[in-house]
Amino acid sequence: MRPRRTGAGASCAGPGPRLQRGGDTKPNTMCSLTRMLALLLGTLLWAPWRTLHGAPLAELSGDHGFQVFLQKNLEFTRKIKGDVAALQRVVCDTFQLCKEEELLLVRQDLGITQAPLEQCHSRTFQAEACFSQIRDGLRIYHGSLAAVRELLPGHTGLVETLQLDAANLSSNIQQQMEDLGLATVTYPTESRGPLPALSSHFHHQVGGFFVLANFQRFLETAYRALRHLTRL
Repeated sequence: MRPRRTGAGASCAGPGPRLQRGGDTKPNTMCSLTRMLALLLGTLLWAPWRTLHGAPLAELSGDHGFQVFLQKNLEFTRKIKGDVAALQRVVCDTFQLCKEEELLLVRQDLGITQAPLEQCHSRTFQAEACFSQIRDGLRIYHGSLAAVRELLPGHTGLVETLQLDAANLSSNIQQQMEDLGLATVTYPTESRGPLPALSSHFHHQVGGFFVLANFQRFLETAYRALRHLTRL
């Protein structure tokens, strides 16, 4: 025979309340309170992760077609990042514009901004809004890359390929949103379009540098967001 369990661990065993001698239910009440506290603690510990990794597209997380879409666009985004990096190296080698921190004052004067992606990394992550911002940002950079094409006439083919890839990825996301019945959100793009008028050739060079730097950051955030969705 197994030895009978004793002590506090035994007091919470069993499926339901058991009256003690004389009708005393105090040990069982303490057991119930212990269970309630354990459940509350578990809820509190789980709540932040529910906020971060919560319900967006939960019903699609296991859908094979959706997962294929995510994986293909992860690869597509990685390929675009590589092309942007190649153009960044060309700008560095050609114009000696390599370090962003050395050009921040010029950037401020030029008024060059980053396409927003806050919906893709906030704690209130919503897939529909994130997809919409990725789509809109790709369209913005498709237009802004025209300045890079003018700046690097010897690399027109690579820039045009990059523009085509950005347009295709944007179209892919738009089509997938429609196929899934996701709400399309359109964000205002005033002052976030192509580069402002550039007053000198140097400003044009710096403008091209920041288009590529901003686009690379944008792609890195988009990549993390797509990867996040594969893990929901």
